[in-house]
Amino acid sequence: MELSGGDVIAKVLKDYRISNIFTLSGGHISPILVGCKRAGINVVDVRNEANAVFAADATARITGIPGVAVVTAGPGVTNTITALKNAQMAQSPLVLFGGSAATVIKGRGSLQDIDQISLLKSTVKFAVTVNRNCDIIPAIEHAFEAAKSGVPGPVFVECPIDILYDETMVRLWYEASGNGPPSKSLKSRIFQFYIHRHLDKIFECDLDTMEPEPPNITIPEPDTAKTNKAVRLLSAAEKPVLLVGSQAMLCSDSVDDLSKAVTSLGMPIYLAGMARGLLGATSSLQIRHHRKNALKNADLVMIAGMPCDFRLNYGRAINSKATLISINRSKTDLTMNRKPELGILADPCQFLCNLAKHQFSKPADWKRWIESLRTSDKEREEEINDMAAENTDLINPLTFLKTLDSFLDDDSILVADGGDFVATSSYTLRPRGPLSWLDPGVFGTLGVGAGFALGAKLCRPESEVWIIYGDGSAGYSLQEFDTFVRHRIPVIAVVGNDASWAQIARDQVEVLGDDVATVLRRSDYHTVAEGFGGKGFLLKDAEQIRPVLEKAKQVAGKGIPVLINVHLGKTDFRKGSISM
Repeated sequence: MELSGGDVIAKVLKDYRISNIFTLSGGHISPILVGCKRAGINVVDVRNEANAVFAADATARITGIPGVAVVTAGPGVTNTITALKNAQMAQSPLVLFGGSAATVIKGRGSLQDIDQISLLKSTVKFAVTVNRNCDIIPAIEHAFEAAKSGVPGPVFVECPIDILYDETMVRLWYEASGNGPPSKSLKSRIFQFYIHRHLDKIFECDLDTMEPEPPNITIPEPDTAKTNKAVRLLSAAEKPVLLVGSQAMLCSDSVDDLSKAVTSLGMPIYLAGMARGLLGATSSLQIRHHRKNALKNADLVMIAGMPCDFRLNYGRAINSKATLISINRSKTDLTMNRKPELGILADPCQFLCNLAKHQFSKPADWKRWIESLRTSDKEREEEINDMAAENTDLINPLTFLKTLDSFLDDDSILVADGGDFVATSSYTLRPRGPLSWLDPGVFGTLGVGAGFALGAKLCRPESEVWIIYGDGSAGYSLQEFDTFVRHRIPVIAVVGNDASWAQIARDQVEVLGDDVATVLRRSDYHTVAEGFGGKGFLLKDAEQIRPVLEKAKQVAGKGIPVLINVHLGKTDFRKGSISM
């Protein structure tokens, strides 16, 4: 059988250990999808192209291997832009293949033909068009190298339709496009010459003889002198704080080493973003609450894998007199808003693992300092427990989330997609292990839930995957329950239904005195899930929380996706939080 361009792409993806690709079908990309199925790659078709990219993003975060999405030309590509930008800002390595018009008619007004490269350049690390079959494998090699090297991110490979089909078929298409016997006119002969020469050029290589090379991934390595300086600074500190961000989790195959390393360092630790869960649920070094106070009182702050952006009040959240050590793969993020006393351009995971190998004396004051942070942390936890015990008109969100936390298995994965309800969950749910918390990242994108859950469940089929939805964010991807059912992906979704865009309403009503555009309905999201073939539960009574959670786990255990529609009462837990 003659190899097509789609077959070659599938072969390279198989060689690069790609197990799943995520797609929404389209005529421009059919050979890739068929080729992947033939090659034994699982083809997972979703209901919106953005969710294909979100699923690829989650795959990359959990496995460390770039995720792959394949979408059709025009609207198929443009529908991915938000998800691509989210991956870029979250530094997630993924490869997006997009179909396009045939090479000979690009720019001439064919169906769904737009300048996709220019459109995506600002949202990806690089974008390339494959114009010859000779370029298919080099383009993919470059894509995987760029996606993983340095600061990871998404890349885009545009594949014209005539590059994807086999040469014999494409030549027949071009001959048939003449609509009749060849004319002997000079104009017709020139045109035929042009077409034949064009086809000879785009099919110049013998695909059977081409083999991909392993991608050459380059990552900045720690400088020994700077590592030694960090040891000296730590030895002199009395009140150190370690803040670990998402970038430290890019080394997914080394997260256990990272966990041991930060524990060995003995500093009090705050975990942010994807780093949540790095130390499990019960580490004596991890502090969950009052991070702002700790940073203001620290005399040394080490930030591993995140910039001084809005999450750290642009660097002002850190004591101005504290020694700041920053480790980051990005030169820009390393010095954003506040220049560190020691800036280390390196992979944060590798640096922390190297640092932990050094012997240094930990001042006795560290114990007193850690104990003070733990006391403050415990007091805040008790305050939350008291608020969880308060009665509300429907279900207290803290009551529900505290109960849900007790139901989580040790290998559960939590997907966060929402505003107010998800922010509340970050105070109450305790991820059980590394790479068990997925949130959109610094872009704060709503709508990641279903795609992230899809990718996570396929990577870890034995783990329970929970989507924590706000009722606003749920509207972006509920249609993917159809995908969950068709592909037997038994996730459990929880919709915190307060009939409001609550995170926005808190400020808007307080400051402007108007709830315009923030009011939703207590919609029957559980019925929507059942309409797609899943199982839905409506939860209005706090006494039913445990029975419903037990039933949800049982149903999901049978391979059926579940949605729990939790009607929430109003609380002041997040009063004063800002959404800007």
